[in-house]
Amino acid sequence: MHRPFLFALGLLLAATVSVGQTASADSQILQALLAEVRQLRKDLQITTVASQRVQMLLYRAQLQETVVAGAQQRLDAVHSKLVEAQSGVRHFISENERVEATLNDSQNPADRKELEVMLTRLKGELQSQKAAEQEWLTKEAQATQEFRAEETKLAVLQEQLDQLDKILEQSGRTPTATAIR
Repeated sequence: MHRPFLFALGLLLAATVSVGQTASADSQILQALLAEVRQLRKDLQITTVASQRVQMLLYRAQLQETVVAGAQQRLDAVHSKLVEAQSGVRHFISENERVEATLNDSQNPADRKELEVMLTRLKGELQSQKAAEQEWLTKEAQATQEFRAEETKLAVLQEQLDQLDKILEQSGRTPTATAIR
C-alpha cells in the first residue's frame, strides 16, 4: 500500500519539476524574443535616421550641382566677353598701327588731317577696349573664385555621402541583432 502511494507521489513531484523547467525555458525564450524585438526596433530607428540623412545630403548635393553649373555658365559667359574685349583691343591696336603707317606715308595735308582725327578716335576706342578688357579680367577672376568655392562645397557634400556610404556598407556587414538559437 505504501508502494503505490510513493509511486504516485514520485510521479507528481516529477511532473512539478518538469512543469517548472518548461516554464523557465519558455520565460528565457520570451526574454530572448523581447530582446530581439527591441534590437530590431532600435535598428529600424537607426536605419530610418540614416536614410533621412542620406536623402537630405543627396538633395543638398543636387542643389549644389545646380549652383556649380550656374557658376560654370557665368564663368563661361564672362570668359566669352573677355575674349571679345581682347579681340577688340587687338583690332584697335592693328587699326592704330595701320592708320599711323598711312599717316606717316601721306603727304596730302587734307588726308593727314583726316587721318589724325581718325587716329585720335581710334586711340579713344582702344583705351575704351582696354578698360573693358580690364573689367572683364576682374569679373573673370571673381567668377573663377566663385566657381571654385561652389565646387569645393560640392566636393565636401560628396565626401560626406561617401562617408555615409562606407558607414552603411560596414553596418550592413556587421549583424547588430543576436539570433535566437
